[in-house]
Amino acid sequence: MSQVTSAQLHTDPAQFPGVDVYAVAGNPIAHSKSPAIHKRFAEQSNQKMHYGRLQPELGEFKTAAQSFFAAGGKGMNVTVPFKLDAQALADVLTPRAQLAGAVNTLRIEDGKIFGDNTDGAGLVRDLLAQGIQIQGSRILLLGAGGASRGVLGPLLEQSPKELIIANRSNAKANELTHLFGGLASSLGVALQAVSLSDLEDASKTTSPFDLIINATAAGLSDESPISDAAASNVFTPKSFAYDMVYGKVTALMQQALYRGARVSDGLGMLVEQAADAFLIWRGAQLTDAIDSRAVLAELRTS
Repeated sequence: MSQVTSAQLHTDPAQFPGVDVYAVAGNPIAHSKSPAIHKRFAEQSNQKMHYGRLQPELGEFKTAAQSFFAAGGKGMNVTVPFKLDAQALADVLTPRAQLAGAVNTLRIEDGKIFGDNTDGAGLVRDLLAQGIQIQGSRILLLGAGGASRGVLGPLLEQSPKELIIANRSNAKANELTHLFGGLASSLGVALQAVSLSDLEDASKTTSPFDLIINATAAGLSDESPISDAAASNVFTPKSFAYDMVYGKVTALMQQALYRGARVSDGLGMLVEQAADAFLIWRGAQLTDAIDSRAVLAELRTS
């Protein structure tokens, strides 16, 4: 990637008269692929817009976001570490943002800032595009932090047979089963919490699983959230392992491959959540005008 200048880390809508301006906010943000993704969506759908970067200092997100919108900014994607700040900033939250407990997409309309969360929709869109059958499946979701909470609602809405949340601490996993228990029950999905160590004992978990999703950050440090003993229970050649980390074959993906399972990183989720945000901003009528899988293929080869 070409060097990102300081000015490019502080997109000012006033510098782009006559053009709708959007940005992705995070810290750090220079590495973000979002500007390239949205540029391609805009080109595909003939939209006149600019999409830049915003890197507020820690603790300064609210001020930076308010300044961005006051200067004419139309919308914003939000990534680590500001998703909770974005939720606090929004005047109105969509139901899925309320469930997710975090916001990754902001838009302004009639002076009000609306907060949404497209992460779960992005994950589901990517899984379905890869031919993964979610309905009626047995899902293992690794981790009980913000990433897991952000995708649980859309996963449950696909009506899997069972969804098990595994986390180092049972307490955090139990919190999520309580939070999403009503939704799961209404959809006829068996929702359960276990500890990561439980996965090593075949008598404690009905293994194996159809779909295993890693929502922990373990892949960033070349570690797997599960032991090899657990992996032997969890994976079969019929399993599909999905790691939200992208750009590398993670340790969890390696464990899955060793046992004959298919794997995917999370780059498709990044592209698909961006597509969902783009349509929120520019209108659902552009659904057929953008080709997210073509954009994903371009990113894979760039």
